[in-house]
This record gives sequence, C-alpha cells and structure tokens, in this order.
Amino acid sequence: MTSCSGVILAGGQNTRFSGENKAFVSVGGKRIIDRIYGIFSEVFDDILIVTNAPEDYIPWDATIVRDIFSVRSSLTGIHAGLFYARRPHVFFSACDTPFLNRDLIVGIMDEIDSRHDIVIPQTEAGMEPLCAVYARQCLPVIETHLRQHKLKIQQLSRRVRIKTLPPDHVARLDPDGLSFFNVNSPEDRSRADRVAARRQKNRAE
Repeated sequence: MTSCSGVILAGGQNTRFSGENKAFVSVGGKRIIDRIYGIFSEVFDDILIVTNAPEDYIPWDATIVRDIFSVRSSLTGIHAGLFYARRPHVFFSACDTPFLNRDLIVGIMDEIDSRHDIVIPQTEAGMEPLCAVYARQCLPVIETHLRQHKLKIQQLSRRVRIKTLPPDHVARLDPDGLSFFNVNSPEDRSRADRVAARRQKNRAE
C-alpha cells in the first residue's frame, strides 16, 4: 500500500473551449480525465478529485471534494486535496495533462523522505508544482498563505522544505517529455491528437 494519495485538480469551465471543462476534452478518442484516472488507479488506492462541480465526477470511483477556501487558485485545490487525503503524502496532477507518465509519478514518489515536505520536478522551463508530491504537514503553512492571499506556490519555499528533481533526472523518468503538456486551447488539443495518433501508430508497428 502506497503512503501517497493521488489528487486530480479538476478545474471548472474554460472559455477557450466554449465553456467546456478541460478534464472532459477528448484526446485521441479518450477524455483527459479518463487518461489520468487510468494511471492513478494503477498507482494509488486513495484517489481524490478536487472540483467545484462534484456532480460531474460521480461516475469515477474517487473521493470528490470541494475547495475549502473560496479564492480561485491552484494553491486552494492543493489545500483541499491535502485536507481530505488519507495518506501522509499526496501526489497532485492538473486535469489537463493527457500524457502524464506513470514512471514519472512513481519516480517522484520514490524521492519522498522525512527531510523534505515537497518533492517537485524541474524542467528547462522551470518548476512543475502541479505534478509534485506534498506532505500533509504543509497544511498549516498553506492555510496561512491562503488567508494572507499569498497564492503563488513558489512563495511556500520560505516556509517548507523542498526537494527539487533536476531536469536530467526528470528526463530519465519521462523520456518523451510530455507529462507536463497542458491542453489549454483548441490548438493544444490538435497537437495532442497528433501526438496520440503517433503513439498509437508506434504501438501498432
């Protein structure tokens, strides 16, 4: 049994998709939420979905929770996930990453230790705080930041102990480098469809 819960941060409507929830956008004939949940179900026995539209996620075998703080930010979702999780550590994923790599998730969890509160991968583009592990003991600090309207996750670095996985380490876990690909627009979805089709073709050969 893993000591980590898995949390999917499921946002609300997105105007660039005519109000469609990005989690339900189809990539390669499969919704992004189904892609992420499929991987989570292989890794975690405690899965949560943080959403302010809980009725949309009833079909999934997961604990559905709402934000506790009303302010709109990723930190609000992380707070709710940590609050309701049943394990001492929590892996978080955004709901719009169709190519999240299982090996990357496991590799990040393998770096959990008692000397750090957060394990976060870094790429050449920077930190990836929505594909990372947070200890539940971060809750008081995060709550304080939310009350003070300090909403940038990077601001936590002064109050918690962070282990950063360098880009070369991350590249070994995720050779394709697609785990952090976000579908934020119809153009992104078109690109994601092409990637999914290419992967399907490679598997068939």
